[in-house]
Amino acid sequence: MDTLVRKLKMIVEDSTLRRRVLFVLVALVLFRLLANIPIPAAAGQNLGSLLANDQALGFLNLLTGGGLSAVSIVMLGVGPYITASIIMQLLTMMSPKIKQMQSEEGEIGRRKMTQYSRLLTIPLALMQGYGLLAYLGQQGILVGLTPFEIFTNTIIVAAGSILLMWIGELISEFGIGNGVSLIIFAGIVSSLPATIGQLLFTFDVSQVPMYIAAIVATVLLIGAVVFMTEAERPVPITYAKQVRGGHTAGGTTTYLPLRLNQAGVIPIIFALSILVFPTVVANALASMGSGPIQTVALFIQKVLANGWINGALYFALVFVFTFFYTAVTFDPEAISNNLQKNGAFIPGIRPGASTAQYLSKILTRITLVGAVFLGLIAVLPLVMQNLTKIASLSIGGTALLIIVSVVLDLVKKIDAQITMREY
Repeated sequence: MDTLVRKLKMIVEDSTLRRRVLFVLVALVLFRLLANIPIPAAAGQNLGSLLANDQALGFLNLLTGGGLSAVSIVMLGVGPYITASIIMQLLTMMSPKIKQMQSEEGEIGRRKMTQYSRLLTIPLALMQGYGLLAYLGQQGILVGLTPFEIFTNTIIVAAGSILLMWIGELISEFGIGNGVSLIIFAGIVSSLPATIGQLLFTFDVSQVPMYIAAIVATVLLIGAVVFMTEAERPVPITYAKQVRGGHTAGGTTTYLPLRLNQAGVIPIIFALSILVFPTVVANALASMGSGPIQTVALFIQKVLANGWINGALYFALVFVFTFFYTAVTFDPEAISNNLQKNGAFIPGIRPGASTAQYLSKILTRITLVGAVFLGLIAVLPLVMQNLTKIASLSIGGTALLIIVSVVLDLVKKIDAQITMREY
């Protein structure tokens, strides 16, 4: 408790930290204001009942930070930007030219990749915006829209998503933490008071055992997520002794921490984005009259509406994206080269290619454990929802995962800023 008070005091007293925290708070307040401004075609509409019965839309509402439930101008959230980032990272692994641009050009290469992701976000936002509006028209939410009204509302929805992308990037640059994750986190947290109020209003004494079981399961889930997020595999590192100018340096032993879950909450967010994307596209195609395209779109809608198929796809995507994001963010060959340049080595392992292979082998094993755990935790509420027919369970489990992971990441970023100030 004393440590927490000391850190809070340091944040308040340090002008730079204080500005960063205040910037994040102002940006999130702006996001919540935008999330409550409805598009012109849906003034006064609310999707509460539709979201309760549609799992795909529930996931999309989670990804948009609650912007979909109010049919707001940011109803797409940062989904198109996340999808664009995934596509660009896949191209990085598939195209040697793009990979070379990103790795060899340093900061300039990363800026180019970011710019390409922004440009790709525009057509994705337009496509997803139209698909979502078409689906809401099918469900009787938006009826009687003229082609011009559909066009203007699609432009507004796409522009809202791009605006939210810009706010997220500003948070990452001038605030603390990952802007996209914090926007999703803010949307989830903002819905908690209403959820708690609804639980209190519908409180039933006969359901007390179920409430207790849910609280216990939540505490255990939080503990498991924290434990797996903090778990790491230390790899011993020894620095060779070097004599420079009559002084001996090196000879020390330290370790390289390899986290069990290097990717954090990113696989969950990526999986949700990809899981929702085909649903939105199928909805758009299904509204384009009759023909083979509509038949295929209706088939995709039917397949994705199956809870068990949806759960299996969710697990597979979380599993794959855990490995994918770990491979993007951690390069064993680069680590091996850096160790060799600094006169460091792993005891019993030859420097160079052997060290890279050793690190890759360890990383594959621990990532396998982390990927399976993350996938199981993600789909467990889905399984419970299919067994108990309580739709909110599937959304609540994923929301809990995102909240815990984002809070842990944010605390680490704040600790790093405080440590840097102390030194």
